[in-house]
Amino acid sequence: MTQDFDQDPIEAPRKRFVDHAPKVQAALVLHPVRPSARHEGARAEARLEEASGLALALDLVVAASDIVVLREVSPPTLFGRGRVETIGKLCEELEIDVVVVDDALTPVQQRNLEKAWQTKVVDRTGLILEIFARRARTREGRLQVELARLDYEKSRLVRTWTHLERQRGGFGVMGGPGETQIETDRRLLAEKIDRLKADLEDVRRTRTLHRAARRRTPFPTLALVGYTNAGKSTLFNRLTESKVEAKDMLFATLDPTLRTLKLPDGRPAIMSDTVGFISDLPHELVASFRATLEEVEEADLIVHVRDIASPASADQARDVEKVLATLGVGEDEASDRLIEVWNKVDLLNEDDRLVVDAKAHRYAGAGHIPAFAVSAVTGEGCAELLTYLASRVDAGAAADIVLPAGEGQALAWLYRPGRVMNREDGEGGEVRLAVKLDERALGQFEHLFPGVPPIVAAPPAY
Repeated sequence: MTQDFDQDPIEAPRKRFVDHAPKVQAALVLHPVRPSARHEGARAEARLEEASGLALALDLVVAASDIVVLREVSPPTLFGRGRVETIGKLCEELEIDVVVVDDALTPVQQRNLEKAWQTKVVDRTGLILEIFARRARTREGRLQVELARLDYEKSRLVRTWTHLERQRGGFGVMGGPGETQIETDRRLLAEKIDRLKADLEDVRRTRTLHRAARRRTPFPTLALVGYTNAGKSTLFNRLTESKVEAKDMLFATLDPTLRTLKLPDGRPAIMSDTVGFISDLPHELVASFRATLEEVEEADLIVHVRDIASPASADQARDVEKVLATLGVGEDEASDRLIEVWNKVDLLNEDDRLVVDAKAHRYAGAGHIPAFAVSAVTGEGCAELLTYLASRVDAGAAADIVLPAGEGQALAWLYRPGRVMNREDGEGGEVRLAVKLDERALGQFEHLFPGVPPIVAAPPAY
């Protein structure tokens, strides 16, 4: 994140998201604790550490960081006057290039703080948007980030135009006053937002067609969700034997990735790795990434990956649940579609590990959301997780199917979407199978091979 900070930041609102020239910049990271949240001491420490991680993700050098407890919220600057002066002196001493405020600043607060500290000020929303802008690789990802950025920027067109108050309208000397420059900017911004929304609608239609095609292929779908840096991509690589980029970094993965997952006994599924969530995820991003997050809405099973070694694991889980609720995945259907994977058990000491293992086993049999303690790095617990996933996607009826001799195509088809539990070859070439298929696959089989209708029943004892 680079910018010429000698220029007046108020005179360049369109350059808040800047080019990426390799210039080392010093950052001061501040986490304000509002009066309503003073009791959350441990939470504040975790948030400060997370904000520093976000700054590091932008290649900033964190020169200093601090928790700032607010006695009251000052509408013009968020911080009180004395605190603003103290921070300003610190910025001057440490030669700070950018101040990261881990909170949502209003446009007026951001502008006033930049004037007071004579440096760039970025709030939590702006910081996350900048990271997303850097990490998006696909056309869809770039469109979504750009739309979110413009939604964020449209409320920050607050500069004062001293050189041109109004543009002239009409013809000749009789032309009346036209629109102000800021009105022109807003109009152009609105037109660009409309174009981006139209482009994203095309992307959304394409995604809908892809999902419809996957539904026609009778493979169940599983979506990985979780807090950023919870280890989703590492687990994704472990389970699908893929090589998706996985780093110990916030928002290392943005664009969704889909791979085939080979479950025990040959039962295949499609697994998707989605963007990580974070506390106070900007609503602009939730809205813009709606097309991507629909992968979660459409999934047959949602796997919530948690960093169980993090002291803030419970708080992070609640933040993920809030985002899932906005997608229509609430508590009512949690028991049907949601499971939890408690990742990074290899980072726990022996006593904590025993506690986590015992709690996961209690959850499995006590009416809670099923939970599995695993390590995506070492592979511990992954075999048990795969076995459970296979049992969930095999939850359909067991079919007793007798295939006449010569129905090799039907036999091969059953091995792809189904789980063959038993097979018996007859002397005349017929094949009798006990196979589990979900309702969708069963219906497709009946449509493709009407001459060999299955008998839906409990699997026979051979």
